[in-house]
Amino acid sequence: MITEQPDIGDVAANNHVKIFDTTLRDGEQAPGFSMSTDAKLIVARALSALNVDIIEAGFAAASPGDAAAIATIAREIEGPTIGSLARLNKGDIEAAARAIEPAKKKRIHTFIGTSPLHREAKLKMSKDEILRAISENVAFARAACNDVEFSPEDAIRTERAYLIEAVEAAIEAGASTINIPDTVGYTTPEEITALFRFLTENAKGADGVTFSAHCHDDLGMAVANSLAAVRGGARQVECAINGIGERAGNCSMEEAVMALATRRDFFGVTTQIDTTKIYPASLALARVTHNPIPRNKAIVGRNAFAHEAGIHQHGVLADKRTYEIMDAEAVGMPSNSIVLGKHSGKHAVAARVKALGFKVSRQKIEDIFPAFKRLADTCREVTDAGLVRLITGNAETDGRIGPWRMRKTELHVDFEGDKRPHARITMEHDTGARRSVIEEGEGPIDAAFAAVCAIANVPGHIHTLDLNHIAAEGVVRAEAVVEVEGKHYSGKAQEVDIADAAVAAFVAAVNQAAAIRAGAGMIEEKAAS
Repeated sequence: MITEQPDIGDVAANNHVKIFDTTLRDGEQAPGFSMSTDAKLIVARALSALNVDIIEAGFAAASPGDAAAIATIAREIEGPTIGSLARLNKGDIEAAARAIEPAKKKRIHTFIGTSPLHREAKLKMSKDEILRAISENVAFARAACNDVEFSPEDAIRTERAYLIEAVEAAIEAGASTINIPDTVGYTTPEEITALFRFLTENAKGADGVTFSAHCHDDLGMAVANSLAAVRGGARQVECAINGIGERAGNCSMEEAVMALATRRDFFGVTTQIDTTKIYPASLALARVTHNPIPRNKAIVGRNAFAHEAGIHQHGVLADKRTYEIMDAEAVGMPSNSIVLGKHSGKHAVAARVKALGFKVSRQKIEDIFPAFKRLADTCREVTDAGLVRLITGNAETDGRIGPWRMRKTELHVDFEGDKRPHARITMEHDTGARRSVIEEGEGPIDAAFAAVCAIANVPGHIHTLDLNHIAAEGVVRAEAVVEVEGKHYSGKAQEVDIADAAVAAFVAAVNQAAAIRAGAGMIEEKAAS
């Protein structure tokens, strides 16, 4: 395969691109993503495990809580540089310096608007006034911290001649990183490449600083623009996990990092990111913010390495490189997923049957395939338990898969006393036998999960639980993934009540485990006889 090679000017002598993660600052500013200090620490630890170069931990002057969170991260997180944002004034800079003081490596990131709109409508300052403010306050920040980053806000809509003046003023005052933000997501890849080339080639002192790109996704080009900036000479990319951030978000960290890694032949640069920690970091953020990862999200979405179309499944089973340019394991995800649905072919069905531990003939696959297609037409996805039912010939008429039905759920929380949360669960087996169990837990849902496992005699625990309230339909959709002896089983449910939906999804997953166990035993008995 012939690929376009980078021009000599595209790849500087320093081919390391720093990853500046702003999940905890710009990302947290997005509606619906506010985080407590404990939640920020969880994400900060994930970022440290990723080996990002810089963590922008917050905006110290924004609130006492934000300053305290930054200080906590600065004390407890080792490895990355810990930074705080600050407006270009002494009060903000002093607040940032105090917050990051405990960190071994620290950075103050200060900014001021430079575009005509910002100068006239927001700041009410002249060009000369802004230049004087840059010189004075960047020098003030440099006296407080050896590592200072300066951003001319709305740089993309700033006149080039004035932008280079602002950049040169910051460099002369002691800034070691110059960030060129596309504050409103307005630029295009060609335009930003040209701008970075212009600045890195013409600004006085450019060879002694790092140029950085901070791109927003208003037009859906944040990642493309950030990569284009690297082509133009940027050696720092500012990004966020899952692309969260103001309005439509920031450049997605996982997408930018994997683009640079997968297409190193094209970009000619590297990062120090441990890519196997990408998915765990993405999942950690989704959990602490209660914002699930979109299924079709590049790199970390459930569909990123999943295949349903028969042609694709056949190719991937023969050699996954036919339809995958990355390994799922390389980003910390489970191996690629063959999703059995109405588009699946016999090769995929046979492969899944074999993976479940069943030894069946090719003729058996031919025999069950029409029934498989009929089942697939009635649901989005044929589960492992559904496939086992087809193999063993035991299909339920009510659409349920597995031996257990929910009959009653009682959840109890004593807010005034000292009694632990507990749940009473009643379930009915296919044989007609009913069983009720009371269990305690960290919360009522946790207790309910424990009771379900006790009744079904399945040693499972919750791996993930996604809950989505569909306001237009007045229902809660739940999906639970249960781990049983190292294997994962999923269940889905839809109920009006959130607790009912969570427990029903858990029961569906446990039922899968029970059905597969029973099916495996039946196949073994038939083989023995």
